[in-house]
Amino acid sequence: MRADLKQALEARALRLDDARPAAVAQQRKRGRMTAREAIAALTDEGSFVEYGGLARPAVAGMTGAADGLVMGTARIDGLAADLVFYDYTVYAGTQSAINHAKISRMFAHAEKNRMPVVCWLDGGGARPHDMRVEARPSTPTFVTFARLSGLAPTVGVAPGRAFAGHANLAGLCDVLIATEDSAMGMAGPPLVEAALGARYTPEQIGPASVHAASGVIDILVKDDAEAVRMARRYLSYFGGAQPCSGAHDQEPLRNLVPDNPRRAYNVRKAIEILADRDSVLELKPTYGKAAVTALARLNGRPVGFVANQPMFLAGAMDTPACLKLARFIQLCDAFDLPIVVLCDTPGLMVGPEAEKTGLMRHSARVLSALANATVPMMTVVLRKAYGLGYYIMGSRPLDPDILIAWPTAEYGGMGLEGAVNIIYRQELEAASTPEDRAALHARLTAELKESNTALECAARFVYDDVIDPADTRDILVRTLEALPPPPPRAGRKRIVEPF
Repeated sequence: MRADLKQALEARALRLDDARPAAVAQQRKRGRMTAREAIAALTDEGSFVEYGGLARPAVAGMTGAADGLVMGTARIDGLAADLVFYDYTVYAGTQSAINHAKISRMFAHAEKNRMPVVCWLDGGGARPHDMRVEARPSTPTFVTFARLSGLAPTVGVAPGRAFAGHANLAGLCDVLIATEDSAMGMAGPPLVEAALGARYTPEQIGPASVHAASGVIDILVKDDAEAVRMARRYLSYFGGAQPCSGAHDQEPLRNLVPDNPRRAYNVRKAIEILADRDSVLELKPTYGKAAVTALARLNGRPVGFVANQPMFLAGAMDTPACLKLARFIQLCDAFDLPIVVLCDTPGLMVGPEAEKTGLMRHSARVLSALANATVPMMTVVLRKAYGLGYYIMGSRPLDPDILIAWPTAEYGGMGLEGAVNIIYRQELEAASTPEDRAALHARLTAELKESNTALECAARFVYDDVIDPADTRDILVRTLEALPPPPPRAGRKRIVEPF
């Protein structure tokens, strides 16, 4: 073997885990996969092509495999993707002049080719040593990554620590997957101490529990292996149709909505039954609890479900629910995923506390997202369809491709009890006793409700049809099959806002 080839092969081997047993042991002590192990678990066997594997730190005398960033192209269940995986065993996965140049190159590659990106964000922000490097180049990393929004799916995985620049990248991703023991923040402990004069551990600054509750984390997982599985599963919805994994028995839908209109039920059950078996992936389940957003498949075709959740606030739409819904609708529209709307809402949340949250603006985000979406939209009214809440949840003015209702559907320009208070104010005030007033209110409300049943509304063509709930899946599938496929695109349709 020629000396130059031997030297190159030896240099290539030194970056691999087999040549770095101490680094592997360090990750085992943390309970983490190495970056290369995570890549191997995520990607199709033999498909990874590494870029920049021979890079080393710019500071004289410093060494580190691939300068702490393993990156390249691969296939994930056949879908071509770009990968950028920070290696915590090299200076705690910090960002340096050289690995910034590397990751910027990979992001530019993804932008040019509209390739999905998976980011393994395990690191402590900028590498202080590198700040002493003279003539440090500009860093387009974050700008280039931001320009991928709506152009190609971006997946962030936080398996341990993600501070400063790593947290910024995490916030820019379409979906963020994090382990239960992860910690993230816009600054790590040293910078926080310098700014605030107090010492905090990473977990005290930004534990996963905080970020899941605030909606930052989309999918919370137990460990690295589950994080890899969820990243693979998420990307599967952007690879087109797959063979149907099977359908559930649809008859339980007939009794899902209770006879008592004041009783709650879990709308997740409706999504699970309607979707293909084992195809549902919910995003932000612990944030915006009055709504549910989930990716799923209908007869093999990827779709997005948006639903009101009667288990929380009776399905009334508050600011967190609206933020979650609007952002998810943007995601579906950007990547041509049809939207299924399951409506059961008494309307928008009301009162002084709701107004303090800016609900006027944030509810408008849902309406704006749906009004400007160009993907197929199918609305199913399960029960309550009242006021502006219904208006922005796939009502007739939004021109859904089909608007159907279950026999349990209720309809009104506002909550019927409130409408009675306004329409019959004089009659109610004339009641001689509180008991008479209550009886009159109940009778008038029942009369108003009778004129706004599903069948009465269908007679006025409020809905396209009132159906057997057990037929919902079949109607949704056949409606989708009747619609033309999305036109091919060479560029971005819309951005997906970071939240």
